[in-house]
Amino acid sequence: MLEYFDTNPTHPRRAVQVWLILIACAYNRQTLTYSDLASRIGYGDVRSIGKVLDYVYNYCKFYNLPPLTGLVVNKNTGLPGKGMGNYSFADQEQIFTFDWYNIIPPNPEELKELNS
Repeated sequence: MLEYFDTNPTHPRRAVQVWLILIACAYNRQTLTYSDLASRIGYGDVRSIGKVLDYVYNYCKFYNLPPLTGLVVNKNTGLPGKGMGNYSFADQEQIFTFDWYNIIPPNPEELKELNS
C-alpha cells in the first residue's frame, strides 16, 4: 500500500523523511537551513523541526555515525543549532564522505524506541 509521510505525521515518521533528505544532501555535499528543511517536509513552524531532528541525531549517536543533523544550519551563522552537539567542519566532511546509501534507513519504531 502506498503511504505518504503527511498521512500520519508523527515525529518518528517525519524523522525517516528527514533522514532521506539529509543523506541526499550529504551525497551532494550540501547543507540546508532549518527553514528549508521545514518547508521540504511541509512544516509551517520551523521551531518544531528540532524535535524531528532529535530522532535522527540520537540514532546517529547510538550507532556511532557521523552527525547527519549537522547538515541543517542556521541561515545567519551557517552552523547547526546548539542542540546538535559539538559540531565542527571536520564533522561536516565526515558526513559528506560517509556511505549513507549503504545503510538501510531507520524505521519509525526504531527511532521512537531510541528516543524513549
